[in-house]
Amino acid sequence: MERLVKFEVLGQEYQLSTDASDEDVNEILHLVKNQIESYSQAASTLPANKLAILACLNMAGKYVKLKRDFEDFKQMVGQTADKMESKIDSVLDLK
Repeated sequence: MERLVKFEVLGQEYQLSTDASDEDVNEILHLVKNQIESYSQAASTLPANKLAILACLNMAGKYVKLKRDFEDFKQMVGQTADKMESKIDSVLDLK
């Protein structure tokens, strides 16, 4: 069930409509706040909207890398499962 979540980043209040669990919302908000605040400390002269864009680009880059790594992992697991299946089949054929 969707609910409204209020949060603050860099002194500005925002609202988010979500059906994510409280644990997921807290983790997401923590990640976003940390990203934006780390950029804010490094480049304190940038306006909040540019800090948000930099944080989004950084998180998107991490997401793309994780997605690629996961696809590579699934392929490796599939290949390993195929090899195991072949070995099991060959052992069973010997009996």
